[in-house]
Amino acid sequence: MRDIVITRDLPYPVELVWSALTESDQIAAWLMKNDFSPVVGHKFTFVTDPAPGFDGVVHCTVLEVDAMRRLKMSWRGGPVDTILTYDLQPITDGVQLTLRHTGFKGLSNLMPRLMLGGGWKSLVATKLVAVLETLKQRTR
Repeated sequence: MRDIVITRDLPYPVELVWSALTESDQIAAWLMKNDFSPVVGHKFTFVTDPAPGFDGVVHCTVLEVDAMRRLKMSWRGGPVDTILTYDLQPITDGVQLTLRHTGFKGLSNLMPRLMLGGGWKSLVATKLVAVLETLKQRTR
């Protein structure tokens, strides 16, 4: 199956984007409630509303942390057992974020991949940007 890859140029300092991706309260504001900590090996969960075939809990483990550059975690929930990676690359007026959600296998992952792909696009374009705007206002 195809991977989900979303790349967005964000007109914010890398420190703000990193904060939105790695601070539990910021993640909760744009993604899901969680008990995340940016420490390799940390096991944590994301919690959302249940749906058919999904109890609403995503079980994760932090696999890689390269501050201000990369965050990689396992992502297991419902039939999905995948890897989520955020890569940050400085650009002239901010940072380029590349989200990769990889490892979708078999027909059982077709519908979850399609749903997650649309969800990620919307979350990055709207909710993540709203959190970044709030963080930007706080730093002024």
